[in-house]
Amino acid sequence: MRHFEKPPLAVEEQLQLLKDRSLAIRDDERAVALLEVVSLFRLSPYMRPFQHAGNPDHRFLEGATLADIVTLYRFDRELRNLVMDALERVEVAVRACIGNTMAIRYGDAHWYLQRTHFKRRFDHARLLDELKQKLEREREHFAKEVDRIESSRAQESLKRQRIERRMRDNYFRYYGQTYDPPELPPSWAVLEELSLGLTSRLYQGIARDTDRKQIARRFNLPQEVLGSWLHTFTFVRNCCAHHARLWNRELAIPPRLPKNSDWHWPQTSPHQPHPERRLFVVLLMLAHLMHHISPDSGWKERLEQLLEKYPSIPLMSMGFIENWNAHPVWTGKG
Repeated sequence: MRHFEKPPLAVEEQLQLLKDRSLAIRDDERAVALLEVVSLFRLSPYMRPFQHAGNPDHRFLEGATLADIVTLYRFDRELRNLVMDALERVEVAVRACIGNTMAIRYGDAHWYLQRTHFKRRFDHARLLDELKQKLEREREHFAKEVDRIESSRAQESLKRQRIERRMRDNYFRYYGQTYDPPELPPSWAVLEELSLGLTSRLYQGIARDTDRKQIARRFNLPQEVLGSWLHTFTFVRNCCAHHARLWNRELAIPPRLPKNSDWHWPQTSPHQPHPERRLFVVLLMLAHLMHHISPDSGWKERLEQLLEKYPSIPLMSMGFIENWNAHPVWTGKG
């Protein structure tokens, strides 16, 4: 452990630091404007491909330019947006499929209240506590809004209209003002409030294999594979939501894949990142799901267009294999 001694640097000093490390910068004024709105720390991960590996002074390779770094940064931002588009559709589809399957199979809009529908290790009490807290927060927010509207000088009829609109703006709020019992809303409303991470845990926490298999069948996947993919997607979504680097991100835990031959990889060279631990496998997973969820979205075509727009981006760092766009999963034949 060492004592941290790096001093803060003004934007102009940051620019000089990059120059001292041999980074070519064509327009100082534009570079300063960039560093004022995108921190040097944020750009640092995008600098590594253009720096000497292992160099303690972080010196840049000959010919490296700030424009190269900005190009990679812009590509990553557009890639995150595209991945988030697919993840949103996947998240919505999985929620709907869980709700439709469980509510209809058990004939109960509030099936999730029953502890018996979940595995022993699933923290059912925590789920219900979080939902109750949300319901209470909405009650408190609505009460404050009602007080504010009631104290206004508007006509009574207009006040009633505003209160009604505020109540219907949020279903948890509406349910808390309209129904009891049960205390909590029906499953289709609850599922819409769950994060992807909690949706993932809820799916894997469903007790019966037959239920999980029926849900996974909608996506043409084994239930254990869908569970693994949702776990991976949670990690990827968090990267996107926090605007973190995605393009060459390594997956700490590779997702489980279907056992059929379409998901087998060709032999890769020893120095190439393995596809299952990089973004390429995530893109294949999303391509498979988009084929079953939103086949007319043009998502795969938009990704191909993005890669064509940035031909200098090293695909190997993302785990892409040779002739990747002929892969049977990507073409929709798998």
